[in-house]
Amino acid sequence: MSLTHIDDKGKANMVDVGHKPNQLREATAKGHIKLAPNTVKLIKENSLKKGDVLTVAEIAGIQAAKRTPELIPLCHTLLLTKVDVKCTLTDSGVEATATTRCIGQTGVEMEALTAASVALLTVYDMCKAVDKEMIIEQVYLVEKTKKDL
Repeated sequence: MSLTHIDDKGKANMVDVGHKPNQLREATAKGHIKLAPNTVKLIKENSLKKGDVLTVAEIAGIQAAKRTPELIPLCHTLLLTKVDVKCTLTDSGVEATATTRCIGQTGVEMEALTAASVALLTVYDMCKAVDKEMIIEQVYLVEKTKKDL
């Protein structure tokens, strides 16, 4: 097994993807934040002091996807053609689903994972005054695909 993110001296290295063809790439990630029943009720009623939790979390996730290479050192800067973040209220909390898309030479899974994670962190931030036992859990990559153009 060869490591792709280190150079011949063992130092961190950004992989050169210049030789790879452009492809349509898409990734979807999900995550969940467990909330107290009263917190779920407050979100449903839109009565938290910080405002509309789900909408703000979705926008934060979109912003995060666009900033992924600034946060994760060896990620490539990609021209994202679509970022979709949906936050859904469940009986136990909020589920964030993020889908990212680009035409490029490398995948967009880190952008999808970052979007889902930051959406959940935003829910945490907006609810922390009323819920001291929130748990962010199960952030994972659902799927990534690539298709020739």
